Amino acid sequence: MTVELAAESAGFFHPASKAYRFTVLFFAAMLSFGSYFAYDIVGAIAPTLVQELGAARGTVGSFYTMYSIAAILSVFVGGLLIDALGTRKASILFSSLVFIGAAIVWLAKSVPMFFVGRFIFGAGSEPLIVAQSAILARWFKGKELALSFGIALTVSRLGTLFAFNTGELITAHFGSYRYALFAAVLFCAISLVANIFYIILDRRGEKVLGLKDESAGEKIVLKDIKEFKPTFWYVTLLCVTFYSAIFPFTALSTDFFVDKWGIPKVAEASGGFFYQVFNNFLHMFSTAGGITSIIIFASMVLAPFAGQLVDKIGRRATLMIIGSLLMIPAHLLMGITHIYPAWPMIALGAAFVLVPAAMWPSVPLIVPEERVGTAYGLMTTIQNIGLALFPFLNGELRDITHTYTSSMLMFASLGFFGLIFAILLKRADAREGGRLERPQVMTA
Repeated sequence: MTVELAAESAGFFHPASKAYRFTVLFFAAMLSFGSYFAYDIVGAIAPTLVQELGAARGTVGSFYTMYSIAAILSVFVGGLLIDALGTRKASILFSSLVFIGAAIVWLAKSVPMFFVGRFIFGAGSEPLIVAQSAILARWFKGKELALSFGIALTVSRLGTLFAFNTGELITAHFGSYRYALFAAVLFCAISLVANIFYIILDRRGEKVLGLKDESAGEKIVLKDIKEFKPTFWYVTLLCVTFYSAIFPFTALSTDFFVDKWGIPKVAEASGGFFYQVFNNFLHMFSTAGGITSIIIFASMVLAPFAGQLVDKIGRRATLMIIGSLLMIPAHLLMGITHIYPAWPMIALGAAFVLVPAAMWPSVPLIVPEERVGTAYGLMTTIQNIGLALFPFLNGELRDITHTYTSSMLMFASLGFFGLIFAILLKRADAREGGRLERPQVMTA
């Protein structure tokens, strides 16, 4: 109460005030906006990259693979750096790597140099997200922590939404895919500048409030792994199969929609560039990139409500079963029928809302508090193994078979295995006391 009174007496923008805290949140949320845009811009302009680079679809998939290889390696180092350097120095280091990697991709004149840029970009992007979590915990622990994470995730996924709805438009308007890659560099630069503003605000807040550096790093401690129960391993296996059926699919789904249905890359419109961008968003259901972004749009809008639902009713394992079940027909319908893909994508969007909302908050319920960091770090590492493998397989299958049917059967199979792991999770949870199915106990 003393701090709150000090805030009132010192004025509206005291570090203890809500206004100051949410200003920090704005800049902290912007840290990953650029990296999300840069991550998905490659998939958004995949049809043009295939055409202009003369690259195989397998090569485009490998751009995502290279990112994930860097992410796997950086998970082991990122948490240690955050602990050693603190969130301010670590976050500016990771933001700089993201910017440098995006710049190398933009300037790359060969596929190998493109790979180098994606590797450096991935080495900065994943630990930057970990640092962002540490920042939010530092400022919002015991206050609006869940809200802050929800806002940060929404801002981040705006980057993905913009990538899929503007990538081909930027390419067509300016005459080269390099302008879309340059847009990624600009957005990463904006995120880097936001990081600098955060550092200024955080340094002042630390002096006034004596803030503790909350280490939220997904840091792996090997001796902890042997203590994990079956429920954790089923959640982890579901994590890798679920995300491997979503992100590697979206890496080439824009090309898929153009290739199979002949859906236009951009919405036809006259007028200036920004009007065309607005028009593309209005026609999200009728452009290839827009249909891809349905998944992200659904998660942005509905994820906060899904989180509240999970806290209220519990049923986490049950919701994971429902989400996994939705994926199977969605991928099969797109793979073996000619039904308009927007409708199966809505089902995938529902799955992408339900499963993460139930899965990630389950981890603190099934592992001891002192092992949560190891659990999240291990899950992230195993998840990225799938995200390294399946974009490459997706592209290779397309190049070998000349259709995406085999790829969609592969993704449907991942959904099937995810469903099996979710069912096994529910049974294991029942044996361990049923904590995942119970509502969240709220404390005052």
